[in-house]
Amino acid sequence: MKNEKQRMPNVLILHSDQHSARALGCYGNKQVITPNLDRLARDGIKIDHAFTQNPICTPSRMCMLSGQYAHNIGYYGLMGEKPERLPNIFEYFKEQGYQTGAAGKLHTPAGWVSDHCDYVGDGYGFEHPVRPWNRRMEEGCQGLKGDDYSVYLAEHGLYEDRDDKILQEWFEQNEHRKGQCVDSRFSRIPKEHSMEAWTAKCTNRFIEQCVKEEKPFCYWMTVPRPHQTYAPCKEFWDLYEGVDLELPPNAENDMHDRSAAAKATQENFQKNGDWMLFEPRNFEEARKRVLRGYYACVSQMDDAMGRVLDKLDELGIRENTIIVYTTDHGEFAGEHGMIEKAPGIGFGCVTRIPMIFSWKGKLKAGEARDSLVESIDILPTVCELAGLARPDWADGRSAVPVLRDDTGIRDIAVTENPNTKTIHTKRYKLTQYLPEFQGEDFGELFDMEQDPYELKNLYFDPAYQDVVQELRYKLYCWLVRTTRIKTANPTIPCTGLEKDVSGGMSWDLAPYYGVYDRDGRIGERFYRDLIQKGMRNYL
Repeated sequence: MKNEKQRMPNVLILHSDQHSARALGCYGNKQVITPNLDRLARDGIKIDHAFTQNPICTPSRMCMLSGQYAHNIGYYGLMGEKPERLPNIFEYFKEQGYQTGAAGKLHTPAGWVSDHCDYVGDGYGFEHPVRPWNRRMEEGCQGLKGDDYSVYLAEHGLYEDRDDKILQEWFEQNEHRKGQCVDSRFSRIPKEHSMEAWTAKCTNRFIEQCVKEEKPFCYWMTVPRPHQTYAPCKEFWDLYEGVDLELPPNAENDMHDRSAAAKATQENFQKNGDWMLFEPRNFEEARKRVLRGYYACVSQMDDAMGRVLDKLDELGIRENTIIVYTTDHGEFAGEHGMIEKAPGIGFGCVTRIPMIFSWKGKLKAGEARDSLVESIDILPTVCELAGLARPDWADGRSAVPVLRDDTGIRDIAVTENPNTKTIHTKRYKLTQYLPEFQGEDFGELFDMEQDPYELKNLYFDPAYQDVVQELRYKLYCWLVRTTRIKTANPTIPCTGLEKDVSGGMSWDLAPYYGVYDRDGRIGERFYRDLIQKGMRNYL
């Protein structure tokens, strides 16, 4: 059994927070310094059209780890109870004989990950089990000192120098927002005691223990940067000293043809406090200083990933380890005159994410793929690579055909929010706003080949109405086909709906009870009812 387990490939998911795909050297950025992820891309395959399921941290992570869409797991925000019946990758791989673990900024409901991890949950033989970043909520601890990293800082006399302490200084200076004020400065925490370095150490300890015990592992290393605060360690801040950083081409976009929500978000960033700075500066200086901090945080995150990649090489297990790098969502990083993220407005710099797969000797190296991939596809992909069956509870599809020869696995990718749905094809991106959110029938269509920085909204252009209607139809089809049935309401009228599915279920069960086979077509009359009669999917 031990020899059989030794042959099982390891799975390592390297994960960051709020990383724009445009802030990576291997994705074409000539100014950001990311040698380790660039190395990973040279050793593997980067996905050029990868998209998050949800532009907020917690639901995005839950979608990725469960392989399910946000509308099926029911999470759209940062808070929520532990989903008792929602499976995840750790539970599944543990059942297959893997040692499972995670460390860093998990940012998931308390216990959902740790209950299925040998390392996070019971310590897996380690003297100090590494609890998640949000375990302080799970254990009722007061303040940040309840999580393991803060305890670590306190033990090293650095607790008062933590980055959130700097935030408190910003709070005091920011009379408009009365909360988090976004500026950038270097952290007081030494590089070797940063959360990225600490998380890398925890990860390497886990890997060393698994190698010692000759056990395969499935592990999630997830670091908090480059998410704000933009407070990198000084070594990484200094990397960009004297560099005239280039603002993105859409930094001056006035958003005249965007939704009211998008315009309000931009105004909030620029006038109502988010750009109120610790040190007085003009707007131009502020943007470049924040961009410097963001790039430096990206470099700090990259350094931590490199420490783990080096450990795999040192232990001689790189050829037996499937590696995935990705993030939960992107970041404005100055695009459209904004920073951070704005979940409900579907900007491409937030919905598109970096994604790299590497397995030395098994996957091709130094190549890029053009096919569409969603973050929920990671789970079924690593399952197939590891020789495991795809869990029947996963909504995602294996991207192995994409990795093999760029054979597509889907013609659309969707990022969803309670108030918007954004549908991506290789060429177009359509964001559809709910009337309750926008106050009118409003959408945004961009030709991402001709207009990658989203400067001209084509939604109301007469020449593009066929494209708008086609994408709206695909979006409605996607909503019905991907919805997991939870309840059936027999009182909903359902007369006049044609039976047009490839499976055997009749529409008589009511429109909300949906499609028996996800690959079945939606009847034209059903679609017409959805559009013309105001019938809505319960999502």
